[in-house]
Amino acid sequence: MGLSATAIKQGLDAVAGIEPGIARALAVAGYPEPRIRERGHATMMRTIVGQQVSIAAAASMWRKFEEFAGADPDPHRVLDADFDTLRACGLSRQKQGYMRSLCELVVSGGLDFDALPGDDEAAIALLTQIKGIGRWSAEIYLLFAEGRPDIWPAGDLAVQAGLAKLLNLPERPSEKATRQLAEKWRPHRGATAIFTWHCYNNPAL
Repeated sequence: MGLSATAIKQGLDAVAGIEPGIARALAVAGYPEPRIRERGHATMMRTIVGQQVSIAAAASMWRKFEEFAGADPDPHRVLDADFDTLRACGLSRQKQGYMRSLCELVVSGGLDFDALPGDDEAAIALLTQIKGIGRWSAEIYLLFAEGRPDIWPAGDLAVQAGLAKLLNLPERPSEKATRQLAEKWRPHRGATAIFTWHCYNNPAL
C-alpha cells in the first residue's frame, strides 16, 4: 500500500525544515491526501490498460477485462486467451503484447510482486523488464502500491512543473535538474513528489 497520511506528513515536515519553498507552500496548500493502489500484478495490468488512452476509455476497457479475467486477473487465463478475446476487451495488439509480457514474467517466477528487491533501483530494473513499462510506471507503482518513501519520479512533467512553482524557478526544470534538486530531500522524496502533484494546479500558489 502507498504512503500513509502520517508518513506523508512526517516526510514533508522533514523536507520543509530544510526547504523554505516547501514550507511556504505547505502553509498555504496543506498536506496532500495519500495515493494508494493495491500491491500486485493486477495494478500493473491496469497501468498497461490505461496507457495512452483517456480515463474514461481506460475505465471501460478495464471493466471488460475484469469481466473476462476476474477482479484479480489470473495471468494464466490471459496467456491462454486468443487475440480476438483480448481485443474484445479493448486491448490493442500492442497492449496485448505488454500484458502477455507481464503475465509470462509472473507465471515463470521471474517477477514476484510480493518479493521485489528492497533496493529501489533494483526493483525499478526488474519492473522495467515488462514490455511497455518504463521507469516512470515502475516508480509510480513503487510509490503508490508499495509506499516506498524515497521514490522520486523526476521524469514526470507535473512533478517538474510543481517543483518550478514550489521553488520559484524561472522555468520547468529538466529531468536531470529535477533529480539533482531533490537530492538533499532524501529519504523523503516520495512524500515530496506527492506534494508537487498536490500543488501543481493549486491556484493559491
